[in-house]
Amino acid sequence: MFIHELQGWPHFTWDEAVVAEVLAPLQRHQDRLLGRMAAFGRSVQGEANLRSLTAEALMTSEIEGELLDLDQVRSSFARRLNLNIGVLTPADRHVEGLVDVILDATQRYDAPLSAERLFTWHRLLFPDGVDDDGVLTVGAWRTGPMRVISGHVDRVKVHFIAPDAKRLERECARFFRWFNTQDSQNGVLKAAIAHLWFITIHPFDDGNGRVARAITELSLARAEARPWRCYSLSSQIRAERRDYYKALEAAQRGGLDITPWLLWFMGCLDRALLSAEELLADVLHKARFWAEHHDKPLNPRQRLMLNDLLDGSFIGKLTSSKWAKLTGCSQDTAGRDLDALVKLGLLIKSAAGGRSTAYSLAPLPTAESGYPNG
Repeated sequence: MFIHELQGWPHFTWDEAVVAEVLAPLQRHQDRLLGRMAAFGRSVQGEANLRSLTAEALMTSEIEGELLDLDQVRSSFARRLNLNIGVLTPADRHVEGLVDVILDATQRYDAPLSAERLFTWHRLLFPDGVDDDGVLTVGAWRTGPMRVISGHVDRVKVHFIAPDAKRLERECARFFRWFNTQDSQNGVLKAAIAHLWFITIHPFDDGNGRVARAITELSLARAEARPWRCYSLSSQIRAERRDYYKALEAAQRGGLDITPWLLWFMGCLDRALLSAEELLADVLHKARFWAEHHDKPLNPRQRLMLNDLLDGSFIGKLTSSKWAKLTGCSQDTAGRDLDALVKLGLLIKSAAGGRSTAYSLAPLPTAESGYPNG
């Protein structure tokens, strides 16, 4: 039997003492990170928010096997958040739709969750009205059965069978009542329960995972009472995708005591916070870099490429050939741009000569007077 078939569903239980032992240090970690973020200026908050939201969009899609273009996603968020990142890359409807969903979840976290809101999200996720198989009910609950399977056609493994379509109206209405009720339920635990509960209902033909993770982000944002994000849970779930599916399947095949699921979720969130510490250090380094070099005479090409290096989005070694290709300038211009940055002390170059010479960011001075420690 699956969990939704058990008598007492969906009245979940858990071991209070075991959960509290993990929850207390997790919340201290979360509060510490959020406190650091709140102390920084708007530019640092904006950059951290942009990076976190971009990672969330990319990874929630990659979990489902869909790869999105980084520049499109980043540009779409920057445009909506009025952040200046230089040249913006036009985004297709699928990227724009997902960005709209994530921003609605995280910026309007205090708005009630409803069928109409989720139908809007679903239409945004599938703007063409079809999935990879060419058939999809968009903006409405599914009308047929739903199974989560894997394996070949002649040897299918059934991981989960969702509630019958006839139950969906009642199941979702009950979920919304619980989710929208303001009670004493801990915010992290509510996010974990909401994720498992919605995934178990599985009310859509497709996109249930992405919607569930958006609901989780909404729940976490509501608990934190902040519209900006400084970590990406989906990034950590992507890194632990196999364990994520195992934890979900075990919970859906287990009893109403969901202690193991809560422990896995909290552990995953704590590891996401650890990753956010690294992200914040990168953001602070970027802020320090531009504060240190704000008066340097730079052209748009140089600012663009320096930001790529600071963002960690540049792959491989930086050479004059790559500079010319990425900025659309001539080889001679690329050489002059790079030589100027070396003379200004922003880049250092390897000992090799010619076009194979590689360049990297020059280290900042050790003293960090006036800047928060990263």
